[in-house]
Amino acid sequence: MPRVLVPLAQGCEELEAVTIVDLLRRAEIDVVTASLHDGPVTASRGTVLLADTALDAVLDEDFEMIVLPGGLPGAKHLEADQRLLAMLRRQRSAGRYAAAICAAPQVLARAGLLDEKTATSYPGSVNAAEYPRVNFVDRPVVVDGLIVTSRGPGTAMDFALRLIELLRGRERRDQVERALVRAT
Repeated sequence: MPRVLVPLAQGCEELEAVTIVDLLRRAEIDVVTASLHDGPVTASRGTVLLADTALDAVLDEDFEMIVLPGGLPGAKHLEADQRLLAMLRRQRSAGRYAAAICAAPQVLARAGLLDEKTATSYPGSVNAAEYPRVNFVDRPVVVDGLIVTSRGPGTAMDFALRLIELLRGRERRDQVERALVRAT
């Protein structure tokens, strides 16, 4: 079973965090949520989230994918966390996936994971001039090699479904999507 880390920071976007965790777990993916600090995480709209563990407890563990929810100031807290940046760089060196949505692609850019990649993010959340080696585009979800990025809360479900497809295949993604009874 694939194993995925979803780091949770104070001020994260709850719609993105919960959608990612929920859909991946529906696909029978082992999702570990880890807070940057001990205790509950208060998301950007006041929802209180309880992580499975603290980031310190999983620093040396391997994950097939690390997925960063966005939101502000959550993405700024992720970007400032040197432990997480080191984990993301190790993820790249090991040839494993890293994914981010909304303002969180800034974290991947800061870690150097977006160099020579095509990516997307929430409009205006990443200063493209700071990252001239990144091709930023206006698309809901972008997959470039082992990097997956998405625009924001409105694309969270498409983002999570694409992650399922990458980790478990198209058939599993379609099963999860059918059970959601999404409008066509």
